[in-house]
Amino acid sequence: MSSSSSSTNYEIVAPISILFAFVAIVIAFFILILVASTKQLRTACHLLTCNTCLSSIIYCIVQCNNYIYLLFIKSNTSDDSCRWRGYFGYISIVAVVYSYLLQAISRLLFTVLAMKYRWMTSFKIHFFLIIIGWFIVFLIPLPALLTDDIKFRSGFLCWVPRQHLLHAIYTILLYYLIPIVLIITIYVSIYLRVHSHTNNNNTLLQDRPARKNRDLEVLRNIVILFSIYILGALPLILYMLTNVEFFYSVGIISISFTVMVEKSASLFIDRDIRNAGKKYFGQRRTQVSPLALNIATIAK
Repeated sequence: MSSSSSSTNYEIVAPISILFAFVAIVIAFFILILVASTKQLRTACHLLTCNTCLSSIIYCIVQCNNYIYLLFIKSNTSDDSCRWRGYFGYISIVAVVYSYLLQAISRLLFTVLAMKYRWMTSFKIHFFLIIIGWFIVFLIPLPALLTDDIKFRSGFLCWVPRQHLLHAIYTILLYYLIPIVLIITIYVSIYLRVHSHTNNNNTLLQDRPARKNRDLEVLRNIVILFSIYILGALPLILYMLTNVEFFYSVGIISISFTVMVEKSASLFIDRDIRNAGKKYFGQRRTQVSPLALNIATIAK
């Protein structure tokens, strides 16, 4: 922000954002528990889903911590402390966006290399991709620590001000634009490949319809979830481009809200997770019903 004081009323927007973040954390933890406790969900695809859930949890916790510092720990005016909060804030953003890039790369491996190089779609390879992904996540926001662009400003969150144009452009490009373009490019290429009818001498033609439908379903689910998250980040991107503080205020709430919506959508549009959730709650009801019946019998 270019002004010396913020017109954003954090006492209103921050608690709303924290509420949405709390709900998102609960849902994300529930998905992690479902995947960990359901043998059928222990797949490479759902490993990446868990990675996105973990990234979302970290994002929500880090942002809530930043709001707590802004509202309640006003005595901490250290530039170094602010710089570290900004660094972890950017880490949490990059973690979520790049977790979707990993999912896009995974779908590319399954679609292009699954038949010829089966090992490329293994659980081990996906675990290795996640490790590389987190290394990149901690590496990309390092300019927030290595420069003096982030300083404590009373009434502001610890972000890079727009006055530092080069750093602001770096933020837009590396945190948002480049990974988004890569994700879109990968998914377009996957879609075109799935719909291509140019394969000759395919000895597995009889398996193509079912495989094609499955690939398209997974592709659709990831695109929907990623689109929800990007819609939440749009107000902040508009703020970076226009310096209209209304977009900034909306963005504080919209990202936490869309993370909550995206986690909720994950429970419903992923068929395997949805079925596991139904089974989980079905078992809970089955356990409660006999207990209630026994209590009623004793009461008689």
